[in-house]
Amino acid sequence: MSLYVHQLRADQLIFWRNRESAIFVYLFPVLLFLLLGTVYDGTYRGHPLVDYLVASLVAYGVANTTFGGLAIMLVVRRESGILKRIRSTPLPPWVYVAAALTSIFIIFVLQTLTILLLGKLAYDAELPTDWLSVGLAVGLGASVFAGMGLAAAALIRSAEGAAAVVNVIVLPMTFLSGGFGPTRDFPAFLQTIADVLPLTYFVRIITGIFIDDDAIWTKPGAIAVLVLWGLLGAAIAVRRFRWEPIEG
Repeated sequence: MSLYVHQLRADQLIFWRNRESAIFVYLFPVLLFLLLGTVYDGTYRGHPLVDYLVASLVAYGVANTTFGGLAIMLVVRRESGILKRIRSTPLPPWVYVAAALTSIFIIFVLQTLTILLLGKLAYDAELPTDWLSVGLAVGLGASVFAGMGLAAAALIRSAEGAAAVVNVIVLPMTFLSGGFGPTRDFPAFLQTIADVLPLTYFVRIITGIFIDDDAIWTKPGAIAVLVLWGLLGAAIAVRRFRWEPIEG
């Protein structure tokens, strides 16, 4: 346990001391929420549209933080030789991975709380009443996209290209899934593409909790799809993840 706590503390210090990472992973979804909350107007299912934006930007934060942030961090550390050196220390690999996952989860929780607080203070957004479902949904989404982040880290070969690959995946997926606003007016072919994306189902769960006061267990189909994506990501990570640099 002491090794785990020590590594977790080190990961947190490294993250917050790196201003570029802090801005991209933690602050970018918050800034995007403030921007969209300013320019979007109207209603969604009888609620102010900002209520939807609070929920959808929380969902985007999952993909950006637990998927994108984790993948970039691991690829950079692998290609710079850090992971290889860690394997030669007494620190067990599973402890290192557990600490990295926990660190990313802490960042996402702080990010989510920031968006909720800003939504209430800046736009008087209505907050959910079922906080148990919120907590369970956040935990589910973070776990699923972290599994996918591990898979992405296993497949991305270049540290220089890691951020580009992640952005090419995350930003279009978020747009199509409704993370930047409702997709009700999208063409049918875009909605068909969205139906295979994991973030679509997480957005449905989160917006259902925030907008319709639905408990998380009222959407078993969406939960099942997310779990399958998470298991697929974990399976790829177990099979393909390497601690040694891939390039060269």
